[in-house]
Amino acid sequence: MGATQYYLAQSLDGYLAEADGGLDWLEGYEGRSEAEGAEPTAGGYDRFFAGVGALAMGSATYEFLLGVESWPYVGTPSWVFSSRDLPVHDGADEVRFASGPVRPVHEEMAAAAGERNLWIVGGGDLAAQFAAEGLLDELILTVVPVVLGSGLPTFAGRLAEPLRLTGARPYTNGMVELRYGFPRRP
Repeated sequence: MGATQYYLAQSLDGYLAEADGGLDWLEGYEGRSEAEGAEPTAGGYDRFFAGVGALAMGSATYEFLLGVESWPYVGTPSWVFSSRDLPVHDGADEVRFASGPVRPVHEEMAAAAGERNLWIVGGGDLAAQFAAEGLLDELILTVVPVVLGSGLPTFAGRLAEPLRLTGARPYTNGMVELRYGFPRRP
């Protein structure tokens, strides 16, 4: 069975998006690094996504994806957590909707992922729910050296226990990937 991972980019001050959900700060980012041993960012997402067997997202992330022309996760079972009825993206082939607590759905998502990983795509609130249930194994966080001042937080609330750093990787564009392990609870 694979790991349950929360993989995302955040601003230096801890936001995954602007207050309106905008990502211009990330999509238009151009930076550089003078760090010794920095690696190119090209291919990092592709390497990560090759290990993903299923994914989960909150309604705000899904609604953002409704605005893109082609569904980016074709062939990957995807769960959308929402208390509202939402349309299915035209290109989405394996979207399922869920509401309520994440624990009862986690086993089904993990089974769909098989030996690969379950990716918590987005939503600081959704990630906090998985963390509160002891269902997150790893946080893979790319810090972008941009300060937004406000926005949507990486987690919607305090985590009960400290994380342990398992890796760090500087990139040539000035971003830094940090990996943290979560304490698992039954």
